[in-house]
Amino acid sequence: MDYYYVNKVAQATGEHEVHKSGCAWMPNSENRMGLGYFSGCADALKKAREYYSNVDGCKHCCPACHKR
Repeated sequence: MDYYYVNKVAQATGEHEVHKSGCAWMPNSENRMGLGYFSGCADALKKAREYYSNVDGCKHCCPACHKR
């Protein structure tokens, strides 16, 4: 299981990206919120939707959940 974060700052296109711990494109600590441990990005995105309606997976660390 991996630990996931969501970026508190939306992308220019409006979505909040979800990242897996260790991602090279992880937002700064003040700009991210921990979501918890999940077995995959789909569950992490579901958790992120409790906070933000528009979420997407990082294309680098969560490619299976990257849709934009």
